[in-house]
Amino acid sequence: MGGPRRIGMGSLGVPIAIILIAATAPPGLGQDPDLYNPDPVALLGLASADISFVQAVAHGGTAGVEKLLDADFTWTDAGGKVQSRTQVVREIPKPLITPNGKDAGTRTYAYGNLGDIQENLGRAHVLRVWVKRSDGWKLIIYQEVMSRDTPPTFTPGAGKDCENPCKGIPFVPKNDTERQVALAYSRLETAAHARNSAAFGPMVADEFVAASSNSDRLQSKRSRMEEFDRSKDAGVAPTPLVSARIFPFGDAVLMVSDHKPDRGNPLRVTRVWVKRGGNWVETLSYQTAVAVPAP
Repeated sequence: MGGPRRIGMGSLGVPIAIILIAATAPPGLGQDPDLYNPDPVALLGLASADISFVQAVAHGGTAGVEKLLDADFTWTDAGGKVQSRTQVVREIPKPLITPNGKDAGTRTYAYGNLGDIQENLGRAHVLRVWVKRSDGWKLIIYQEVMSRDTPPTFTPGAGKDCENPCKGIPFVPKNDTERQVALAYSRLETAAHARNSAAFGPMVADEFVAASSNSDRLQSKRSRMEEFDRSKDAGVAPTPLVSARIFPFGDAVLMVSDHKPDRGNPLRVTRVWVKRGGNWVETLSYQTAVAVPAP
């Protein structure tokens, strides 16, 4: 894949945030409250907090960054380095990917007390996931993904039998929400492993996207289903689960997991799930190849 490369930094301002808010709902959504019911106040608060974070990181402002980070915050860069809140506060990392907010295909979503902002420009993808706490919006995930520059010749995955994650996963749910999401996750991966677009479609949201270090493109719901119909994976496939954390926020859930595919580097994956029509559907999957320590 080659090392991560920097992409021109653009200063995000309030006018840009307003444009993003106006463009958050995907076509056909936003009019059916059961599918997508954006709260303008929540979106404004989310966008404002995100702007403050981006500007604080750009200026190296430790205090400005620290007050915006959740206790469970992690930073995963495009080079595969994962850092905790403590490490980030000690020394603010420099983003390896900085898509220009003006030019990037930027999406902003708020699902109650969970929201995310995605910046996608060419091969560069940045995800910031925010959670609403009693003292305001806090950033819980910062993740970069640099897609491949050429189509993959093979797709690291779970092998032919897909024992894990299709038939079972090493995860013990603490409550009914975690149990339902874990079950939805296994069913989704089973459909993906079988390349069954009919089963896959109802389990992902219309705004679904997938970015992976093993793929050369940003995937949508439509493109994934079309690839399944052509019996292709294009770099994104089920991989054995090593560990997972699930953070419930009502009818929205953040899932952060680590995976060890049958070949290639481990993956750190961030997913957001929302409950629609009584079913949990996946809205995004950002997958970064994690650096393997030297022996």
